[in-house]
Amino acid sequence: MLRNPIPLQSAIKLTMEHTPLMAAEEVSLSDSYRRILAEPIIAKHNIPPFNRAPYDGFAIRSQDSAQASEQHRVVFRVVDHIGAGSLSNKPLEQGEAVRIMTGAAMPDHADAVVMLEQAKLIESENSFTIRKSFRPQENVSLKGEDASVGKVLLEAGEQIDPGTIALLATLGYSKVKVAKRPVVGIIATGSELLNIDEPLVAGKIRNSNGPMLEAQLDRMNIPFLSYGKMNDQLEDCYHRMKQALTETDCLITTGGVSVGDFDYLPAIYEKLGAKVLFNKIAMRPGSVTTLAVLEGKLLFGLSGNPSACYTAFELFTRPALLGMMGASKPYLCHTKAELSEDFTKANPFMRFIRSRISYAEGRAFVAPTGFNKSNAVTSLAKANALIVLPGGSRGFTKGDVVDVLLLGTEDGGREWKI
Repeated sequence: MLRNPIPLQSAIKLTMEHTPLMAAEEVSLSDSYRRILAEPIIAKHNIPPFNRAPYDGFAIRSQDSAQASEQHRVVFRVVDHIGAGSLSNKPLEQGEAVRIMTGAAMPDHADAVVMLEQAKLIESENSFTIRKSFRPQENVSLKGEDASVGKVLLEAGEQIDPGTIALLATLGYSKVKVAKRPVVGIIATGSELLNIDEPLVAGKIRNSNGPMLEAQLDRMNIPFLSYGKMNDQLEDCYHRMKQALTETDCLITTGGVSVGDFDYLPAIYEKLGAKVLFNKIAMRPGSVTTLAVLEGKLLFGLSGNPSACYTAFELFTRPALLGMMGASKPYLCHTKAELSEDFTKANPFMRFIRSRISYAEGRAFVAPTGFNKSNAVTSLAKANALIVLPGGSRGFTKGDVVDVLLLGTEDGGREWKI
């Protein structure tokens, strides 16, 4: 089959252009963590909803402190004592104060808070003195200073994290509208595959791609159906894929997409009536990554080589699944770092190197994690990043600044141009 490699950016663009959008659903706040917002979050009320004390101390009228100084301490008499959730029913008069706790509403006429450590207590007289004047609103958390009613605080497409949960709870969102999560099917193909609990025999290897893809989907909080492994039999693979497509929103197969005599995925796509968008990308590893569409569903044909499969998932499948949920930042986060060792191997295609990024003295350093052929698994185990090396005839040396994509971060990134 004729395969013409397309540029990486073209493959990403085609993927996202053909990504369908899932419907929305309401879930309870307790079930919303890591989901994608399907509606903007608007402040239903001011935050905070009233003027309140941000510290333990004494609420006073600022005008009564005007004459306070090191040489002239001003006396205040405590007329009430309130904690958070309580209200004082004693409007302050001249020289009076209310003992107030963090979060409590300011009493009527009070417009400043003397922190406890700023006051010299005279317990026998239920009073205290201060040696500085206070400005109006000093040490006061003002109504609406965090957010005013009607303000858009979060846009649709943002992922819900613990901080988002705090905001939603503050605003009384017991239920929140989120995008439905796509159900993803996983099929590992290859007559050479064994189950992980089977002993090795000559010519066989254990199925590592299936469990790896399950973990990558788990990391994204995406539900999946695993259809196990399949031998290289055209009709069996065809019927398994046809059944899986009736039960899932997206299908990932691993293996069978190259040009060997037993690589049946191209023939299966044709038999299913799927349209192949691309079947070769100018990149390493994962050049044989294939994407087809059928009745609005994405069919990812990933390499049977573990590192190639892993990398293609992160570059194409991950953003597509997030795009299906309307995520505003579906791509891997992009940064730059210094190579901490030489990487002399040149390649005509763009190369993604399993690597580990670390930080020291305010600088980022990155190095390959080991054996970097597409069939490698040991380098995957230590990787938290992908070094991105442009294609060309030269290698790279220690100290070169390179592009890096971060793996495993909950929050995604904007589209990157490398």
